Amino acid sequence: MQPAVTVGLDGSPESLAAARWAADEAERRKLTLRLLHAWPMLAPEPTRVPAEVDQNYWAKRLVHTARAELEARHPGLSVVGNLVADDAEHALLQAASESEMIVLGSRGLEPVASYFLGDISMPVVARAERPVVLVRAEILHEGPPPAHTGSVVVALKLHGSCDDLLDFAFSTAAARRLPLRAVHGHAVPLHAHVPWGVDHNITEQIRHDTHKRLSKALGPWREKFPHVEVTDSIALESPAKAVVQAAEGAGLLVVGRRRHHRVPAPRLGPVTHAAIHHARCPVAVVPHD
Repeated sequence: MQPAVTVGLDGSPESLAAARWAADEAERRKLTLRLLHAWPMLAPEPTRVPAEVDQNYWAKRLVHTARAELEARHPGLSVVGNLVADDAEHALLQAASESEMIVLGSRGLEPVASYFLGDISMPVVARAERPVVLVRAEILHEGPPPAHTGSVVVALKLHGSCDDLLDFAFSTAAARRLPLRAVHGHAVPLHAHVPWGVDHNITEQIRHDTHKRLSKALGPWREKFPHVEVTDSIALESPAKAVVQAAEGAGLLVVGRRRHHRVPAPRLGPVTHAAIHHARCPVAVVPHD
């Protein structure tokens, strides 16, 4: 199969927003866009029956309508439709192993700005071997974006290798010709707290040491992507809070998920959970060792 960006379609406004985002990304990366609709009750093809008695009619129409819209928006983009008679979670995980990334829609719940991740999205995010991007429909309908919109924000823990995360973040920023902002949150340690507040000597040392580690991690990628404008940000507060705040107005937030080999129920860390539930921009969850 050709390298592709795969988007899961279910007919919801969220999945259509995800398809539009995925088409834009596929075009920039010069990849095929794969529209995937999975349902266990799909009939074997070819049915060769009139539309009024074809039990696959609505599934075909869903994919056809989305494909027609996206081909009209992106005339040079290769778009393929894929109907799969399978459980959606299994089909998406299989597609992830064959794709550069998976793109899914996510619903915002009122009265708080958050994602509703159902029985399908969360296991795919937790188990997929390739990046999973979550897109909210609401981002297409809100008011004028903030002045710093469009940047790619990547959350770095600086524990272990960041290469998979940085590869995705830099590649996306380069493809979209956007600046990249690397963010690291570091809670103020207990010994830095003093009766009058915090010991600034300790916090400045933390900032200095963290900046050196950030520069070391970013150095090779700055050389590999010299045209990407890169800045870094260090926040002395909880990493989850720092990342969600940094994502305000961003075009994409990139967070990591450690691969859990041979673990029956993979879990997402607190930063990734916070990003998924509270960031208003699209969120890319990138698995890494």
